[in-house]
Amino acid sequence: MTDSRNVLTPDALTMMDVIARTGSFAAAARELGKVPSSLTYSVRQLEDALDVLLFDRRSRQAQLTAAGTELLNEGRRLLDQMDAVANRVKRVATGWETQLSIAVDGVISRLTMFELCESFYSLCASSQVATPRPDAATRAPSRAGAAIDDAGAHGPPGTRLRLRTEVLTGTWEALASGQVDLTIGVAMDRTSMPGVQIKELGQLPFVFAIAPHHPLAAMTQPLSDAELLRHRAVAVADSAQRMAPATLNLLPGQEVLTVSSMQLKIEALLRCMGCGFVPEPMVREHIAAGRLVIKPVQRANSIGRLGYAWRVPDGSAPGAGRKPQLGLALRWWLAQLDSATTRQALLERHSMAPMAGM
Repeated sequence: MTDSRNVLTPDALTMMDVIARTGSFAAAARELGKVPSSLTYSVRQLEDALDVLLFDRRSRQAQLTAAGTELLNEGRRLLDQMDAVANRVKRVATGWETQLSIAVDGVISRLTMFELCESFYSLCASSQVATPRPDAATRAPSRAGAAIDDAGAHGPPGTRLRLRTEVLTGTWEALASGQVDLTIGVAMDRTSMPGVQIKELGQLPFVFAIAPHHPLAAMTQPLSDAELLRHRAVAVADSAQRMAPATLNLLPGQEVLTVSSMQLKIEALLRCMGCGFVPEPMVREHIAAGRLVIKPVQRANSIGRLGYAWRVPDGSAPGAGRKPQLGLALRWWLAQLDSATTRQALLERHSMAPMAGM
């Protein structure tokens, strides 16, 4: 037992995670700044101490055994718990979280999210929760263009922001599993869960869009389900891994091209690779330029009712105190989301052009 405890260190668990994620000892060694033989030796030490085989030596790839998969899953959970403990300790001492993790649905404006991040980083290290500025998310064009996907950097308060993109039920799952502290763009139709508070973000209209040279573009009457069934649909995969994934606006037996993000779905529509429902603000410029056309359908165009949700402190947890408080970083983000202008920008601002009324 002592040997097992000695080898199950954060470094060993991180090593297992990197090997599994990169798929090979060589790639993992490059990422960790080590030589492959060093990783091989460390894995053998881990296997000897646990008396199990973690990787299948018959495969050229770093293929996990059943025992290795279990260690990886539990190791990731333990690493998350270690981060959470460090986060709570830092918050108790300073009020600022060590890390704030945010899951953002793929239909949320990346421009606005990055501008909110810029505003957060502009805080002074010794500042208290900033007064909400209604125009913080729309004051100036964002200088960042990369996709939001597990980006991390240290802000002035010492809080590390971690942003990740999720789709549909995946946003709820990330919050329910404790992987994130705040989610933006969750579906309001799902029953809330214990320890989570939710507020409405707004409504997002969806339209049925196709390329102008798509066969359905010549149709003048509203499109029936029978007509849609003859044509390939483009769908975005739900990112949930454990919760039941959602399937929206797909017909039984319809040919489907599945992609991982709404941006890829729009690209597929522009290339006339299929048809489908998309958020109107995300294709507004393509429609105005004639690159996509909206077609009426017999089924009603859906309107997504979206919200944002966050984890609230557990007053019954050991050391929580009588009145556990939200961390200052989370309180700052919630203050920004209290602004109707910011909420509108998160749903509608998908281009550099200013929105109407601003």
